[in-house]
Amino acid sequence: MRSYGIIKRFGAFLCASAMLMLCSCTRLGAPIVYNNDGEKADARLEEVIETIKNEDKEALEAMFSEQALSEAEDLDGRMDYLFGFIQGNAISWKAIVAGPAAETNIRGHIVKKSKSWYSVKTDKEEYLFFLLEYTEDTDHPENVGIYMLQVIYMKDEDTQFDGGNDILCAGIYKPEEENNETVQPSGDIEKSEGEEEIVQPS
Repeated sequence: MRSYGIIKRFGAFLCASAMLMLCSCTRLGAPIVYNNDGEKADARLEEVIETIKNEDKEALEAMFSEQALSEAEDLDGRMDYLFGFIQGNAISWKAIVAGPAAETNIRGHIVKKSKSWYSVKTDKEEYLFFLLEYTEDTDHPENVGIYMLQVIYMKDEDTQFDGGNDILCAGIYKPEEENNETVQPSGDIEKSEGEEEIVQPS
């Protein structure tokens, strides 16, 4: 009976210790929140690739924000350009930068924006896909959606790509027509770095 009492007291001690550690961890800081911005950016890229593959203008246009559609020049013509520009079938892609989205909160006005770019390989060529997207804007929901989509040859990265800083437009980028004067919706976007493994598009 004595040994049973010792075991019982030891079990109670272990339970109390576990509860104390749990409470201490709670006091040390807020629970860790999982961030899936990168996964959302990856999913958006796959959607874009699929619309290009199917030459689905309606689906591609629906991904852009109302603000981007109101500012974009000749979106229909630029979709034709994009569909013709991509040669071959996509066989793999690799994230160069994808999330987390940059967030600003000014007096309760929350804006989340994502800059992501990828290497996309087809059976004929390698391309750089760049997406600038507003994923949340509590005061201006018309900003939510893709603002800019840029697709260029990877070999032209040094001359035609700067992460949406000076080379910026609403809608779809077309090199020979860019004047780089279009102004993006309000808010700054911070770069984030990271790399994901090659994934086969669905």
